Amino acid sequence: MTTGLLAAVAGLGLGLSLIVAIGAQNAFVLRQGLRVEHVPAVVAVCAVSDAVLILAGVAGNSWLSTRLPDAITVVRLAGAAFLLGYAVLAARRALRPSSIAVDTGGRGTGLAATVVTCLALTWLNPHVYLDTVLLLGSVADSHGDRRWWFAGGAVVGSLVWFGALGYGARLLRPLFARPAAWRVLDAGIAVVMAVLGLGLLASAL
Repeated sequence: MTTGLLAAVAGLGLGLSLIVAIGAQNAFVLRQGLRVEHVPAVVAVCAVSDAVLILAGVAGNSWLSTRLPDAITVVRLAGAAFLLGYAVLAARRALRPSSIAVDTGGRGTGLAATVVTCLALTWLNPHVYLDTVLLLGSVADSHGDRRWWFAGGAVVGSLVWFGALGYGARLLRPLFARPAAWRVLDAGIAVVMAVLGLGLLASAL
């Protein structure tokens, strides 16, 4: 295996390790996959956003944390507000699971609203900048001239993960034909987002 491919494999491994952990973005992709609702758009938004952030980090755009430290605080506050608001909505759905349309023929959230929510969950999360841009970018630099191989591996890892999460979730769809399963899922999403939101709020204050 060439050194370039080794760097790509290293990027793939680190990229997956940073995005596989359960978080607000993954919870949203999972829910959209279970509903079979705008999955291509959601997967594309997440994968392309990750690719942009990865390339920005490798290109050395980590100046945000060093030259504009106040910007990190603003992003954290905005992200906390969004996550806590989404947690409230998920909790309301958990209390009223019958209001969730499991049937793909039912009326769901519009494409524009889904894309905006997905973009907000991605770009208003400061952990994305700290992990994907700063951490991944700094590790890529250690590979010298092969840092773009590393970046390529990380981008592939992101695409594989979001694709598997979005399209693979439909295999669990028979389970979620029952309102009780949706209640558990939305309750879990509410807890995850509330914890993340409170964590961001605490770190900003």
